[in-house]
Amino acid sequence: MSLASMNLEGKVAVVVGGTSGLGRAIALAMAEAGADVAAPSRRPNQVETVAQEIEKLGRRTLRATCDVADRASVEKLLVACLDAFGKVDILVNSAGRTKRAPTLDFSEPDWNIIIDTNLTGTLRTCQIFGRHMIERHSGAIVNIASLGADVGMYEVAAYSASKAGVSSLTQSLAIEWARFGVRVNAIVPGVIPTPLNQKLLDGTPRGQEWLVRIPMHRFGKPEEIAGAAVFLASDAAAYVTGETLRVDGGVLASGVNQ
Repeated sequence: MSLASMNLEGKVAVVVGGTSGLGRAIALAMAEAGADVAAPSRRPNQVETVAQEIEKLGRRTLRATCDVADRASVEKLLVACLDAFGKVDILVNSAGRTKRAPTLDFSEPDWNIIIDTNLTGTLRTCQIFGRHMIERHSGAIVNIASLGADVGMYEVAAYSASKAGVSSLTQSLAIEWARFGVRVNAIVPGVIPTPLNQKLLDGTPRGQEWLVRIPMHRFGKPEEIAGAAVFLASDAAAYVTGETLRVDGGVLASGVNQ
């Protein structure tokens, strides 16, 4: 298989939560690889900004909002994508939220909204877009998991639990849908400063501890996650499903580093 198989020309990608952080980087990388890309989120102004960036790359896009906590919103998004493009080949689930607080005092409403967005929201989009892909006997889904699914992270239990669920859901869908030509994989990003976690990392003891623990001794960049997403979405990964790809600077491989 040649490197040309990573070209996404003729493909349609939907990057949910694609207007900031990792989602934005992935949406733009998909466009650079040749795909037409919709990058919906809850904020119309951000959708417009990223849509313009995609069009500057010479690709078609769709200006649509979406809230993964609202099934009707996701169903409406699929209809809009089919009206605009006729199909969806690639789905990336990048919408997410977190909150840091001691687990002993973590409120159930806060817990529920994180689980509903990160885990159940991923299920909603996979069900709705997955049905379309199954009908076409073709598709690639890329979910965003977390280091917190594999190691304990202080005072973000809800986020970590939701992402552990995403990793497990990815494997379950992969084995259910492989017979229909639909691949389902996930990425575990390393420590990547984004609007979601910036306050937890910038100049904090937590950020400094991460830098000590990362064998590469630096934080990652959103575009370094985007390359992995393009690979998993492309024909270069035609025999890859149920995989959780770590892009973490060596964190999860790390034991003693000196």
